[in-house]
Amino acid sequence: MSWFDRIRVLAAVAAVAGLGGCFQPLYGEAAHPGLTEEMRTVEVAPIPDRIGHYLGDDLISRMNGSGESPPPKYRLTIKLAQSSRAPTVESQIGTADAATVVGEAKFDLTKIENGALIYTGSATASAVYDRFFQSYANLRAARDAEIRIARELADEIALRVGAALSEHK
Repeated sequence: MSWFDRIRVLAAVAAVAGLGGCFQPLYGEAAHPGLTEEMRTVEVAPIPDRIGHYLGDDLISRMNGSGESPPPKYRLTIKLAQSSRAPTVESQIGTADAATVVGEAKFDLTKIENGALIYTGSATASAVYDRFFQSYANLRAARDAEIRIARELADEIALRVGAALSEHK
């Protein structure tokens, strides 16, 4: 490597290092002061069924991952619907070789003190899994698909709740 190439690499590294502090996350603490604390005050109402349990746990982790529990100001209520579809059927054996699980969550964010509706929305996620001849393998694959759906829905809902709280403040 010639000295000219070394100077070019050094100049590029210096330029990148100088710009490193210019970028901030969209919903970060610097862009919206107090949003992290406000997200911690959201109480997630219990969601029925197994996929609801996964979704509730993921939402609590995303919105209040600190372990602290300040007094709740907002309540997030979620109605979850789940369906399963088998888009392809193997013609020789007459069974589906894959399935798609779809989860749709309709949610409301309300203020606890007066019940005022702050935000309402919906989110949809789907996951595909292969089906096998063994029933336990099918059960486990379906459960893994539910877990993936819960994570996707939690990401979407937490993002929308964060946006609503930043506008509401």
